[in-house]
Amino acid sequence: MNYTVKAIQLLKPNAEFSFTDDDYSTIKWDKIEGEAPTQAQIDAAIEEIKTNEIAAKTQAATDKAALLARLGITAEEATLLLS
Repeated sequence: MNYTVKAIQLLKPNAEFSFTDDDYSTIKWDKIEGEAPTQAQIDAAIEEIKTNEIAAKTQAATDKAALLARLGITAEEATLLLS
């Protein structure tokens, strides 16, 4: 999913909108409660989303490594067991 879409959904979960070529100036608000978010607000939300995605991937890798260590197997051995 497009980061602009994710950001708008984070900021205005009930909004209905469309836009072209990931361009803020083309956003057409079909339904929105309150004021439309600014370009700066959308950009900040995109950065927040990206930061959260990186944190989630890092946590997943940490959790995976901890589980493999508890099981006493390597990632390659786990792949073999699951295939």
